[in-house]
Amino acid sequence: MPEARILVVDDEVSMRELLEITLRQEGYDVTLADGGETALRALDGAAFDLVLTDLRMRGVDGLAVLRAVKERAPGTAVLMLTAFASTDTAVEAMKLGAYDYVTKPFKLDELRLTIASALERKQLREENQALRRQLQRERGLPSFVGRSRRMLEVFETIRKIADSPSNVMITGETGTGKELVALAIHHESPHRDRPFVSVNCGAIPEGLMESELFGHVKGSFTGAVSDTRGLFSAADGGTLFLDEITEIPPSVQVKLLRAIQERSIRRVGDTRDVRVDVRLIAASNRDLAGAVAEGVLREDLFYRLNVIPIHLPPLRERRDDIPLLVNHFVQKLALETGKGARGISAEALALLEQYRWPGNIRELQNAIERAIVLGTGPTLEVDALPIELLRPMPVNDATLEIPPEGLDLEATLDRIEQRFLRAALERSGGVQTRAAELLKMSFRQFRYKLQKAGGAEAPRAK
Repeated sequence: MPEARILVVDDEVSMRELLEITLRQEGYDVTLADGGETALRALDGAAFDLVLTDLRMRGVDGLAVLRAVKERAPGTAVLMLTAFASTDTAVEAMKLGAYDYVTKPFKLDELRLTIASALERKQLREENQALRRQLQRERGLPSFVGRSRRMLEVFETIRKIADSPSNVMITGETGTGKELVALAIHHESPHRDRPFVSVNCGAIPEGLMESELFGHVKGSFTGAVSDTRGLFSAADGGTLFLDEITEIPPSVQVKLLRAIQERSIRRVGDTRDVRVDVRLIAASNRDLAGAVAEGVLREDLFYRLNVIPIHLPPLRERRDDIPLLVNHFVQKLALETGKGARGISAEALALLEQYRWPGNIRELQNAIERAIVLGTGPTLEVDALPIELLRPMPVNDATLEIPPEGLDLEATLDRIEQRFLRAALERSGGVQTRAAELLKMSFRQFRYKLQKAGGAEAPRAK
């Protein structure tokens, strides 16, 4: 990195001049600081690729400079210089994140190599991070699998809002992956190294909700045998995910609203407020406008939480993602269960693509896990799938919905017809004449449609 910016920190004029001449000859952009205080001001005003600092200096020493660098720019390489070599100071500097530790007097060639190595390592790390970001853009977020238009829109929204502190409201049917979205927002944010705390509000008894969220002091109620921090305090500096937000009782909703507005909480039984820095992400599978109209969810709380809304489509509206999801779950669950499954048959995949998935992605994952556990070969077959996937699809108004992106009517009708053909064969034990009777058609018609669907077999007698 010949254009790299290096900050040299040393309270000895002769050492600063030597390092400046040496580094400028190597093509580096050099900034000089005559001590720790000057270095801190320089760090506040500019970005550096490497900081080369003396350890022992008057006032702010080298370890303080190292700490400041890691707080302001963790990716910046730091190299320590000292004439007071000792194992203790070396270990302490390395623990704080120093790249290396050079003892005075040093050979200039060795120093040049150490600096070049530190900058090369920094560059490789940045290139790897850039590559990971590029792969995430191309393939979706790390915790998600999807290529449908609606999911790509969700991915893009997550990336746009990740750096913002604004509250987020995620809606969608059960099993669509609302917690995964919350996790993705957290891991894409600057607070990814801080806590992510998830709570299912529907699983907490109403009488304990306030204590769980805000904490309590010892003796504040029967059973409060010690102080408890609460989930807000546990998530301080990070993200608090409140699933099933409509399950919070109205009395606690008032206190939640105050916590959002004041950015502080008060534990049960306490008289003091505690400051908290928490990003809130809420989620619900309900119609929130209806919940507000019914008085289940306070309107003012809804508007505080619904700053950035994200809606997750059900799986039946993103069928293009089913093959990707199936492949992902086959690989993941085969590894977890120790089974040798490596793929899925075309017929089994067709069934999965046509099913309505009322339980969404969670139901699909369970179906794949069942097929892997019960299957006997490297390929998942139809007979290992849950029985409900083999039943004819009921023809009623619920199945006659048109997804937002539209549909290919002829292809959809063909898939429905193929499903009934397979279901009839399943029920008749493979006897085609009996299957034709179940579908109220002649054997000739049945055989023609089966051949058209690519499933021709030799007819079996009754």
